Amino acid sequence: MAKRKTVAELSQELIAELKKKIYKPIYILTGDESYFIDLIADYIAENVLSESEKAFNQTILYGKDIDVKSIIETSRRFPMMANQQVVIIKEAQQIKKLEELEIYLKAYQKSTILVICHKLLPGEKLGERVKKMFTLASKVGVVFESKRLYDYQIPAWIVDYLKPLGVTITPQSAELLKDFLGNDLSKLVNELDKLIITLPTTTKQITADHVEQNIGISKDFNRFELNNAIGRRDIVTTNRIVDFFAKNPNANPLILTMSSLYQFFNKVFTYHFLPDKNERMVAVKLGVNPFFVSDYSKAARIYNPKKCVQIFSLLREYDMRSKGVNNESVNHGELLKELVFKIMH
Repeated sequence: MAKRKTVAELSQELIAELKKKIYKPIYILTGDESYFIDLIADYIAENVLSESEKAFNQTILYGKDIDVKSIIETSRRFPMMANQQVVIIKEAQQIKKLEELEIYLKAYQKSTILVICHKLLPGEKLGERVKKMFTLASKVGVVFESKRLYDYQIPAWIVDYLKPLGVTITPQSAELLKDFLGNDLSKLVNELDKLIITLPTTTKQITADHVEQNIGISKDFNRFELNNAIGRRDIVTTNRIVDFFAKNPNANPLILTMSSLYQFFNKVFTYHFLPDKNERMVAVKLGVNPFFVSDYSKAARIYNPKKCVQIFSLLREYDMRSKGVNNESVNHGELLKELVFKIMH
């Protein structure tokens, strides 16, 4: 079975097609990951027309200011002293009755490149009428679904983002960034670009020291290091990190720490039942860099499946307590100390 392409790979394929000047009459860019939508729309805005052509033939409109009728009228104009005109609609999710664009799709202007940027909230679904219109658009143009990446996909994406820039990153640093910034690619790109600028001229690798110095993420006191310390049952290091978290609750929310612990022990639990413990196979099944496979192997020797199940139960219990259930006065720092003690003993 062929490997399913990632949204990042699909976006690069689409941009590669645009670089070859292969244009479609309509591009629907939709989904809950705005980064790829902006990436493609910005490329079209910056590269399809020459600077002299843009003055008369490139129009950028915003959903809150327009309706479908004005989109159709603009799109049906003929270009002036150019082969094409580009019409980009940003924040199209704010347009009422967007499905009525179906009228234009049935008789579109061949010299117009219409780009619809339709951003969704995380988990939001398309309405049936809009979905039907998008299906019609896919028959005459491109419908690109920009899905938000899962957390486990972020480190590999960071590596791929840096590669064309001639920069590498240590596995620990990629994990730190993922753990601190989550899967918001726009934030990640901003921070990565800052890191690249601050790298010494003789250095082409981002390390944990660079991350700590320039972004403010502690290389020693973070969720990634907490998981590892608990995983190897290093009580001294674990207590130091937990104490740091307790004293800095705003920078280390309990809910994020528990989510990180759940993901770690879910991988440990999965590791127990993998028939093939080959490093590469384990990395694929767990969705981690092969560099970290030994961490899960070591943790699995300490935490058997039964203990993992107990830990899942503890995480559920303390998640409820953090929300006030059966907990009237204990603060989040103390809850974390209790939780970690019970996990390790």
